[in-house]
Amino acid sequence: MQHWFFRYKLHHIPFWISYHLLWMIFNVGSLEGVIGYLFKGEAPIKFIGYIIFQAAGAYFNLYFLIPKFLYVGNYKAYITLVILTVLVCTGFITCGYFLNAYLSEKTFFELFNKRPDQWFIIYSTAALPSTAGAMTLAMSIKLGQNWLVAERKRLTLEKNQLETELKYLKSQINPHFLFNTINSIFVLIHKNPDLASESLANFSEMLRYQLYECNDQEILLSKDLQFLENFIELETLRLNENQTELTFELNHESAAGHQIAPFILLPFVENAFKHVSKGKTQKNFIKLRCSVNDSGVLELMIENSYSGVLNMGSSGIGLKNIVRRLELLYPNNYNLDFNNSPNIFKVNLNVQLSNL
Repeated sequence: MQHWFFRYKLHHIPFWISYHLLWMIFNVGSLEGVIGYLFKGEAPIKFIGYIIFQAAGAYFNLYFLIPKFLYVGNYKAYITLVILTVLVCTGFITCGYFLNAYLSEKTFFELFNKRPDQWFIIYSTAALPSTAGAMTLAMSIKLGQNWLVAERKRLTLEKNQLETELKYLKSQINPHFLFNTINSIFVLIHKNPDLASESLANFSEMLRYQLYECNDQEILLSKDLQFLENFIELETLRLNENQTELTFELNHESAAGHQIAPFILLPFVENAFKHVSKGKTQKNFIKLRCSVNDSGVLELMIENSYSGVLNMGSSGIGLKNIVRRLELLYPNNYNLDFNNSPNIFKVNLNVQLSNL
């Protein structure tokens, strides 16, 4: 609950006192002169009048004119009413000079070095600039505060939307991965039940990693590479080794001390196994290399053969998903190139990683 001191705007009092003290110092020329002017009883009522009516004009502007006219785009009415407010408040402040002289033992001229019939000089050269300055300063502070609050809300909303989208994109990866892996094991059941049993155990370990170790925004790259290696071994079991050549190099040593978002690399590997050519009259291959250079940049290269025309749209959720996740997680910190040459599809991904 907000403290009563702030709820009732009492913390504004030091602001108004400080503003008028500085204004008087600027006009009088010294702090000693201002102290003598105020605390020796020469013009306290005038000083209080300045504070009351300038604060009233400022709050009228902040809490009525701005919401009712400025924020709704009625600029002509707003400017007109602000000018009128400044003039009226300045008039009341000028009346304070006369009240101060009336209650003082000194004459108007002795107090203010002006005759009473010169009130307009006081109005235009003292009260008016001070009032306009006070309202402008208060308005600037308030609008600045409102902008900061709105900006914080916007950033919070943007962050929440980003987290929601990332969770949604990540949730799409899970069934995509499950579908491909279960399909691989299903093929193995008919070809080699023993290998299928071994693959199922490997699959269980991969699921454990996916369910319990990939909930953070970033994970250890070394663990993600181990997950990739398990996945590659699982996919290898259903490859025809006589027809498809598989070579891969995952540099675990260079990955030490680096982190990466979960499942950034998996869709590219899945895509290679899914679309690798299986023809008998051409060379079928998958090449994969992943390492981290001395600058902390992950370098992933995947190259695979394919038959016919490769339609990127046929890659399904995987690649579209990962491109969007890269945009959200590594803006301006990644480079992704697809090279679709005749019968060879190549992916090069560079990502600036974070360290532990």
